[in-house]
Amino acid sequence: MDANNDIRLLLRFYKDVSENTNHLLHKFEVDSKEKSTDYAIKVKGNHIWISIIGEKKEYWSPHLHLEMEPISENETHVRGLFGPDQALWTLFMFLHFIFAGIFIVFGAIAYSNYVLKAAVTFDLIVMALMVICWILVYFIAKQIRKNGNEQMNILESKFLEILES
Repeated sequence: MDANNDIRLLLRFYKDVSENTNHLLHKFEVDSKEKSTDYAIKVKGNHIWISIIGEKKEYWSPHLHLEMEPISENETHVRGLFGPDQALWTLFMFLHFIFAGIFIVFGAIAYSNYVLKAAVTFDLIVMALMVICWILVYFIAKQIRKNGNEQMNILESKFLEILES
């Protein structure tokens, strides 16, 4: 999967597997019971999470979320989603909301000052800074995803290895 030519930060993939959903889930449950020093696998319902653990885990390490959807008796549609660590994702969402909130507040203040024929220069500067901060956070997130590309490929190969077992 080439992650660098995509504007989205969360990478998705879809795969149709010619096996029963319960049989696939059982494969992942069996593998999750084997204690690995590199991976943690959690199975809950039709959802599976594969994460990097131990010494290989970094703040930018991704995790893989899989959702199994039965198509027929012997066919399953697998939806995969690579994502960052939940704490890192929460931080980035928090920053996005802060920047958007400041932008909206200063936009309202700028409009009020404009209607009152007062100076709006400071308000527009703050709004421009919030746009620059938002773009900066986006590029930081892209860099973090780029750092995690190798581990995304490792997680994907682990997923394919379990499918083939």
